[in-house]
Amino acid sequence: MCGVVGIFGSSPVNQQLYDALTVLQHRGQDAAGIVTEENEKFFLRKSNGLVRDVFHTRHMQSLRGNIGIGHVRYPTAGTSSNAESQPFYVNSPYGIVLAHNGNLTNAAELNKSLYQSDLRHVNTTSDSEVLLNVFAHELQVQGKLKPTADDIFTAVKGVHKRCKGAYGVVALISGYGLVAFRDPHGIRPLVYGKRIAENGNAEYMVASESVALDVQGYELIDDVQPGQAIFVDYQGKLHIQQCAENTVKTPCIFEYVYFARPDSIIDGISVYKARLRMGDVLGDKILAERPNHDIDVVIPIPDTSRTSALQLANRIGVNFREGFMKNRYIGRTFIMPGQKQRKKSVRQKLNAIGLEFKGKNVLLVDDSIVRGTTCNEIIEMARDAGAKKVYFASAAPEVVFPNVYGIDMPAAEELIAHGRSNEEIRQSIGADWLIYQDLEDLKEATRIHKDDKQDFDCSVFNGCYVTGDVDEAYLQALEAARSDAKKVTNSVTDSSMIDLHNDEDDG
Repeated sequence: MCGVVGIFGSSPVNQQLYDALTVLQHRGQDAAGIVTEENEKFFLRKSNGLVRDVFHTRHMQSLRGNIGIGHVRYPTAGTSSNAESQPFYVNSPYGIVLAHNGNLTNAAELNKSLYQSDLRHVNTTSDSEVLLNVFAHELQVQGKLKPTADDIFTAVKGVHKRCKGAYGVVALISGYGLVAFRDPHGIRPLVYGKRIAENGNAEYMVASESVALDVQGYELIDDVQPGQAIFVDYQGKLHIQQCAENTVKTPCIFEYVYFARPDSIIDGISVYKARLRMGDVLGDKILAERPNHDIDVVIPIPDTSRTSALQLANRIGVNFREGFMKNRYIGRTFIMPGQKQRKKSVRQKLNAIGLEFKGKNVLLVDDSIVRGTTCNEIIEMARDAGAKKVYFASAAPEVVFPNVYGIDMPAAEELIAHGRSNEEIRQSIGADWLIYQDLEDLKEATRIHKDDKQDFDCSVFNGCYVTGDVDEAYLQALEAARSDAKKVTNSVTDSSMIDLHNDEDDG
């Protein structure tokens, strides 16, 4: 998962891009990058690390220009090489930089055709560089010295025909403007907005989540629709065109469950309200299955599950309490490579408040259960703090299948629910009782209203991959790339590369 932002301004945008990336930091902690443009020259700074660590005063001063894009990243295939950080650049045609959130499911095939047919070389293992070169080729074959908005939209149409999978993209074409487009299924989020600067000129912003627009004072116009592209030319004019046929809006439902900030609105759906409703329907299920429950207190596992847990507690008539304090200087456990590192980080990240557990039957609520490592550790912490019984509720259904659209969910064999019954999972995590959300209830909770027919990509729960091109061979290759053993190997290999690069960069 990654976060992208693009800004067309009337004054320097370096600080705006920095601030937007800090708001999107939850979408990726591995690397960050910004490219700006002035007088048809690009200025780039990117490196591994958090936004605050990548950009120092000297870097910000060098990022000149009124137009730019930014990116925060974590790797979906386990590699953390500094060379994989974004945005990526190609010099032909025109000079293009691009940042991408998502994952191309046919990247290997595209990489081969780029070399054999398009005569283009891809220098990294990143599918984002593949996507950039496809876009660049589709622009180049038109043979225009000065491309128009229609030429750029034609190039995006070519991308849609060739690229499969999920992608929310922002790009700069040197001397021409800012481009953004979204895959035909709208799997990954992308929104855009507008504000009027002090000089009276319109400024435009594109980002992965609406919250990035909010903090900069931009008014949300709309989501970039599935298959749609927008282009802001150098005169500040906004162009919009549908560039794909047979689009079907199926946004990733896990954005609402876990990844997006609760104060974001994605495809017209408030993430906060969706999580409230998740708590409602899960509370109803608890009351149906255990009308005479003995739960004394509901405690969320910070932070994502807090909204659902509060509403669940209200629904079942039980006190809601904060039982864990979070150390906010520890990275998201979900992103960390290797079970041992994840397990160690849980107790570094959370500390139990004993008086909320001692002698009580506690219901712990989490947004989801992926590997089970985290909730196993947390249940042990609750027992160590004196809990009499520890029940566990997941606001999402069982995660049974890997994600192929840009979320680093592990190989199927590493998913605790894969091939296990509810009882086997309960025993494995050490809970006295375990309950999952039903998938249809999750969909209903996420829709705007009951009559809404909106569907979602729910592939991690039901194995139905909406792009229709994912088979067993693809999943096996993905499993080889995403296994914990592979990630640990990549982490060790890449760390030496990073140190060498940083010595050269900052020495």
